[in-house]
Amino acid sequence: MKEISLSAVLAALYAALVVVLAPISFGPVQLRVADCLIPLAALLGWPAVVGVSLGCFVGNAYFMLGVVDVVGGAAANLVAAALIFYLRRRLFPACVAGSIAIGVIVGGYLWIYFPPPSIMGLNLPVWAAMVASITLSSLIAVAGVGHLLVRALAASGFVEVLESRGLKTYLR
Repeated sequence: MKEISLSAVLAALYAALVVVLAPISFGPVQLRVADCLIPLAALLGWPAVVGVSLGCFVGNAYFMLGVVDVVGGAAANLVAAALIFYLRRRLFPACVAGSIAIGVIVGGYLWIYFPPPSIMGLNLPVWAAMVASITLSSLIAVAGVGHLLVRALAASGFVEVLESRGLKTYLR
């Protein structure tokens, strides 16, 4: 039951961040701050994987770019968070792998909805531009901010608090 509650809290937090920060959370060039929660899968396991996936589903449904985005974004978060969980022993490379997964999956369909972004003055083909743009922003949120968030929580005594309340953690 505690794991379900943790998933629900993470889903609500992710969705709230997406909705509140909607102007920078959607589009061909985006910085989805909520994605910094994805690496919590390394620390919290499957409840975090489920939470960030459901949170993305809810957040994308709120903006409702399309069914492909609602389902595709949630699937991208599921893949990224699961990758980070399985590769958690090497956290930074795991976060980079998760970022690349998000970039390829989301960039792989986002070009349907938006014109291609110009990346550092380069006009790439539509699909490649979207993949590059989303991967770059995901690297900032997931491998940058998210990695630091997990390291800070693991070093702060947060793990002991969670474990004292009966939740399983996966990093020290």
